[in-house]
Amino acid sequence: MGETIIELKKADLTLGSGAASVHVLKQVDLSIEAGESVGIVGPSGSGKSTLLMVMAGLERLDRGEIHIAGAALHRMSEDQVADFRGRNVGIVFQSFHLIPNMTALENVAVPLELANVRDAFAIARRELEAVGLGERLSHHPGQLSGGEQQRVAIARALAPQPRLLIADEPTGNLDADTGRQISDLLFAEQARRGMTLVLVTHDAALAARCRRQVHMRSGEIAGEAEPAASTPGKRVPA
Repeated sequence: MGETIIELKKADLTLGSGAASVHVLKQVDLSIEAGESVGIVGPSGSGKSTLLMVMAGLERLDRGEIHIAGAALHRMSEDQVADFRGRNVGIVFQSFHLIPNMTALENVAVPLELANVRDAFAIARRELEAVGLGERLSHHPGQLSGGEQQRVAIARALAPQPRLLIADEPTGNLDADTGRQISDLLFAEQARRGMTLVLVTHDAALAARCRRQVHMRSGEIAGEAEPAASTPGKRVPA
């Protein structure tokens, strides 16, 4: 057994209130080892994206425990969680969340500057070159394709050297070919850096590339599986 980087114990969360409340997570127990790739799958409304946001510290549990890299997030204040997340967790969203009036370089560098990281722009340049965007540093999001925007978002997530990378439908807004390139990039960077990758996806082919799949249904873990044959990530040429 390796080091456990994520551990949830009896994780319980209800969103909304009154008649509009939804019991999203129901007594979820889950452990993920450092360096593992895990795909969280299930039908819409099963709680998989909410589970991912709990791991990222963007949703707080009502009851239960969430430990990330030995830190008890459920015992931290919001400011403490935000500081921990900035140093340990990278997040990639389906819709990129880039700042339109900033260049690719600025989109990656500015969060580092806000975290008082030295040489923020040098780090940002290096990360953009690593995802194949060395020639697009001065381009704004509106001048980039969807795949290029997602590469910027990945570079931004990887720039702080996180131990954990979380991706919520990272290929959901992309065509099939571009989606495969982004998948290759995610798995290549996970292997190169030795970090943990946890992703939510409706794409069966993407989920099958993970070392393990966690199936959710109605807020509960319905089962887990290791694919019979997974496809190792391949580096995308710059």
